[in-house]
Amino acid sequence: MVRTHEVLVKPAADTKIAPVYNYDDEQKAKLVALKEYALSMALPESDSYHKWELRWINKPDTAPRYMRAAKWDLENGKKRIEGTIKWRREYKPDLIPPGEVQIESETGKIVINGFDKDGRPIIYMRPGLENTERSPRQMRHLVWCLERAKDLMPPGQESLMIIVDYKTTSLRTNPSISVARQTLHILQDHYVETLGRALVVNLPMILNFFYKGISPFLDPVTRDKMRFNPDVKELIPLEQLDADFGGEFEYEFEKNSYWEQIVKACRVAPDGTRVEDDAELSEKAPDSIRADPMSKHLEKVDVQAVESTELVV
Repeated sequence: MVRTHEVLVKPAADTKIAPVYNYDDEQKAKLVALKEYALSMALPESDSYHKWELRWINKPDTAPRYMRAAKWDLENGKKRIEGTIKWRREYKPDLIPPGEVQIESETGKIVINGFDKDGRPIIYMRPGLENTERSPRQMRHLVWCLERAKDLMPPGQESLMIIVDYKTTSLRTNPSISVARQTLHILQDHYVETLGRALVVNLPMILNFFYKGISPFLDPVTRDKMRFNPDVKELIPLEQLDADFGGEFEYEFEKNSYWEQIVKACRVAPDGTRVEDDAELSEKAPDSIRADPMSKHLEKVDVQAVESTELVV
């Protein structure tokens, strides 16, 4: 295939979304009860974060994910969702302005591109491409990417895939155990049931200690989702799989076009809010998108891929 800068923001045409969850009457009642509990905690309308909090609570996957994570123990589910609501109020993960974290994306160390055979968006992580000093902004960038992957999930899909490629990674560029612990905390506590698969490839022997160090902080569910050096071609359609992993997708990372495509496909405004219609999207797009005739690849981005996500309350 010809090399391309185009980012895949839709699953393959014949993708069947999985897993599909079916709930019995008792479980449905608990889902209603959990959502009502979360709504009872909502900020007042006068608060600027009110509509964003409601947007998250009202998403069709929010209550189900927390109840599944709580093994259908309603009180545990309430405790879990309350913790995330408090975290989101402070962190505001859905309102991180693109400009705040864009510098973290300049080498392609974290790239959202393509979908697995079950319709999960894929996040590629390449620690060897680390380009910045350790700071809270690195974690903000990771959270921004998690939010964007959720924006791109097709209807019915509630989880994503992460591929961690340790090719060219050294002890210097590898995240510290403390950073890994913080990452696990955010994933396991505030993005419950969002990790569908975690694939670790090209792990050198010298970094085995790293996974031994974080192993005590992995909950059993997360541990069961991890695979080391699997055959990724069994899990991802070849036309959606990066050629670096044996796929047919000859993607070539270019920082500006990548960033512009993800921001546009997810309808993220410069202030971190969402753009509600195509006209407004065009108005708020960076000048480089509107004025640069070489950016024709952006015309191929199907912004309808995320229409199923609630954009307003």
